[in-house]
Amino acid sequence: MTKQELFNHITQKQSFLCVGLDTDIRLIPPHLLHEDDPVFAFNRGIIDATAPYCVAYKPNLAFYESLGAKGIVAFEKTVAYIRTHYPDQFIIADAKRGDIGNTSELYARSFFEHAGVDAVTVAPYMGEDSIAPFLVEGRWIILLALTSNKGAQDFQMTADAQGERLFEKVLKKSQEWATDEQMMFVVGATQGKMFLEIRRHAPRHFLLVPGVGAQGGSLEEVCTYGMNAQCGLIVNSSRAIIYADRTESFTDAARCEAQKIQVEMAGYLKNN
Repeated sequence: MTKQELFNHITQKQSFLCVGLDTDIRLIPPHLLHEDDPVFAFNRGIIDATAPYCVAYKPNLAFYESLGAKGIVAFEKTVAYIRTHYPDQFIIADAKRGDIGNTSELYARSFFEHAGVDAVTVAPYMGEDSIAPFLVEGRWIILLALTSNKGAQDFQMTADAQGERLFEKVLKKSQEWATDEQMMFVVGATQGKMFLEIRRHAPRHFLLVPGVGAQGGSLEEVCTYGMNAQCGLIVNSSRAIIYADRTESFTDAARCEAQKIQVEMAGYLKNN
């Protein structure tokens, strides 16, 4: 999916919502535990309920890998289901990979050739040669830049003698490796006005923004400080949508939460 195609979908749906499929088997409705594949059954219900209101899905690999081979199968079935039934959706593997070149090449092959996702999140710490294998034509790399967790202060905000902070180095250096047609950045929703700093260094890039909802990030602040002329945002919400209800009515609750966010997003797009 190209940058223009992604923006077209955002415009058509009046939404830049990404639904995070952080599916914990301990939290899904109990009646699904009798299914042959409870995780996939839950994901399928969430996807069918929310697809009209979002432009992307983001399965977090930790939730699937924690279940061993069965979890990986559920992840692959989930991606295939989205591809078959909702082909306009942008699929992000939230894997946060990052290793030496030949290992990264295999990670890229796994997600892009085998699983068939559109994008994968990658940690930039090991530098260009660890990133280059993910720069596959027609696919996206989403680089961790400024995250929403408390520990982001430990390294990402540290400054050198000239006052340049580490996240700024990541933003500047990485743009030598790929353009805004192939690379996005992860910026946590809790960063608030820091989006102004992000946009100073990366005005045209799309930003994947986790942390709205259960983590306390403000959609209003994200849009006020982070939106650009082509929206430039994919805002993720996971728990607030997928765990809105744990009864047999879980899909109705998820649909309602996703629709509420989409309506709010439509207002910000109109104002922008």
